[in-house]
Amino acid sequence: MRRRSLLLAAVPAGLVTLSACGDDKSDSSKASDSASPSASQTSAAPPPKIVDGPLPAITAGVKFGEKPTVAKGSGDPSDQLAVKTVIAGSGQTVAEKDFIWANYLGQIWDTAKVFDNSYDRKTPLFIQLSQGSIIDGWRYALTGKKVGSRVEFSVPPTWGYGKEGQSQAGIKGTDTLVFVVDLEDTFNSKSSAKGTDVPQDDAKLPTVGTNTDGKAPSVKIPKVDPPKELVANYVIEGDGAKVAADSTVVVQYVGVVWDTGKEFDSSYSRNAPTSFSLQQVVKGWAQGLTGKKVGSRVLVVIPPSLGYGDNPPSGSGIEKDSTMVFVVDILAAS
Repeated sequence: MRRRSLLLAAVPAGLVTLSACGDDKSDSSKASDSASPSASQTSAAPPPKIVDGPLPAITAGVKFGEKPTVAKGSGDPSDQLAVKTVIAGSGQTVAEKDFIWANYLGQIWDTAKVFDNSYDRKTPLFIQLSQGSIIDGWRYALTGKKVGSRVEFSVPPTWGYGKEGQSQAGIKGTDTLVFVVDLEDTFNSKSSAKGTDVPQDDAKLPTVGTNTDGKAPSVKIPKVDPPKELVANYVIEGDGAKVAADSTVVVQYVGVVWDTGKEFDSSYSRNAPTSFSLQQVVKGWAQGLTGKKVGSRVLVVIPPSLGYGDNPPSGSGIEKDSTMVFVVDILAAS
């Protein structure tokens, strides 16, 4: 699992960390705390052979983005990785160590018991295809596939949860798992906003770089007092769907303190985009991004009343009653 962001999210105590591994959990899937494809430990198994089958039929929900119904496995499953591209997409090719944005359903071969799915939660999974972040079956099955594809694959214990299984989800150490995955999008450390530059003509607001090369944009703070109200302006305007107040977003961002210009948090420094729900972040983030279009770069200036006020996170480098400045690239939203 990659290093977590220190800031942004707010709980009653004022702070919550952001995770790359299965932040899409909700009450709609009781098993999701334990059965998402996040790896519990790094597998030492050699790469599997990729074979064509056998794989059970998808009997309903056959379109991309629809929750599938999958038949029970017939006979013995392969002891290797059976992979089938059910629907071939035409988008970007997924590379190992990319961060994928995907809907999925997982069930047990022998029983057809569904142990987890993201469709009911209405939030795709955001996770890195890297060893130790996700079960190896996912890495090997999805690397090289294109965005827009539906991929069905079976994962024997060797490249799944191992001999220990996942008891909380009802997965035994001998169970082969079947997954159907809809690849919604893929990202890497260079993912950036895509859109039209918007004039920055207010001298009382920070000036933001418009580079889209994957490097952190520059943020130049003017030598004036910060605004007392929330500011949320396009720097680059995308043409995607508008973010809702309860959306989960995938973003690249950098945060600095207005008074000092000092950076206190950045996804760029971690070489990884991040994902979180707007219901988990400080009010200024949620209000600033709501209504903005996917693909955009947004300047968000957050006054203390909508940020951390007089109780900033310890060790964050943010003083009491600080105005925070964020530049956020909205890469995806659900």
